[in-house]
Amino acid sequence: MPMTERVATGGISWAVLAHFVRQDLIDRYAGSVLGGLWSLINPLANILIFTLIFSKVMGAKIEMLGADEFATYSYSIYLVSALLGWNAFLATTTRLTAFFRENAGLIGKVPVSIPWLPLYVLISDTVIYLISMAFFAVFLVAIGFPITWHWLLLPLIFLVQQLLAYGLGFGAGTLAVFIPDVRDLVGIALQFWFWLTPVVYVVTILPEWVQGYYAWNPLYQIVTAYRDVIMHHQLPDGSVLVALGTVALGIAALALWGFRRLERDVRDLI
Repeated sequence: MPMTERVATGGISWAVLAHFVRQDLIDRYAGSVLGGLWSLINPLANILIFTLIFSKVMGAKIEMLGADEFATYSYSIYLVSALLGWNAFLATTTRLTAFFRENAGLIGKVPVSIPWLPLYVLISDTVIYLISMAFFAVFLVAIGFPITWHWLLLPLIFLVQQLLAYGLGFGAGTLAVFIPDVRDLVGIALQFWFWLTPVVYVVTILPEWVQGYYAWNPLYQIVTAYRDVIMHHQLPDGSVLVALGTVALGIAALALWGFRRLERDVRDLI
């Protein structure tokens, strides 16, 4: 394979990576009547459920956030601006936790550095996110809600989020080779994490002493950054994003270091 076709991904070419991404998107809904449409129906169903359940409860709280001009849609905007990012984080972390067990055959066949192989999972989940965001943007334009230049910062927020998902997922996936229960524990932990992050509710409904602890939740900072950009048309806190990026990079580096130490055993067990 020509060197021009290779990138710094442990020898894997963009063509091969693109093939994995395409196959992954196809395999997700293989055999279903609606096929790829399920990638839109599932998140839309979640959004509809949360909107119907929480919109009346949260309506007054959202108005205080400055979205009263769009009171009818304020909760929907508040919800979707964070939920789409959370869905991508959830999907990537969950899938990478099960990556080694579910791709044992692929790992044995593809001559590539294992840490780079999960890139196709991140890219596949990014495609789903972009499609969902495109529909969200169309909705905002339809109701007259402004889309400002601040949206240009969304890729940076998403990158930090997915770097964190990669580190956590790849690290947990390595451990899951030796302790299968790790996959179930990660699933439970993510459920708790969802409800400890103000995705569907406003953090101000909680006691003040509880709100102080939310600053230590990285997903709280990420969903806040999404809402700053999309809902409030303002820059997110740059220092927080830098700190989050540093932490995410550190977790990813730790996961890679742990895998390198255990790689021989991982290959033997899968």
